[in-house]
Amino acid sequence: MSKDTASQPSLTKLIGLDIFGVGRLHAILLICIFLSAIGVVLATHNTRQMTVQRENLLLEKDILDGEWRNLILEESALAEHSRVQARSVRELDMERPAPDKEVIIKLR
Repeated sequence: MSKDTASQPSLTKLIGLDIFGVGRLHAILLICIFLSAIGVVLATHNTRQMTVQRENLLLEKDILDGEWRNLILEESALAEHSRVQARSVRELDMERPAPDKEVIIKLR
C-alpha cells in the first residue's frame, strides 16, 4: 500500500496543477472578479465620501448666503441718506450751508 500512495501525487499538487494547468482561465477570471469587486467597493466608498462633502459644502454655502444677505441689508441701512445726515448733525455738528454760502467750482 505504501507503494500505491507514493506513486500517487498529493492532493495539494493535484489542486495546484488543476488551477494553474487546466483551470488557468478560471483562476485568471476569479482574480479579475475579485479585483473588480474591490474596485466597486472603492468607487462606492469614494462616491459616498464626495456626497457627504458636497452636502456639507451646500450647507456652508447656504449659511454664507444668509450672512451675505444680512450684510447687504446692514450696508444699505447704514448708508441711508437720512441716517448719515442725522448722524452728521448730531455727532459732528454739521449743517447744510445756506444757498448764498454755497460755492460752485467750475472745472476746465
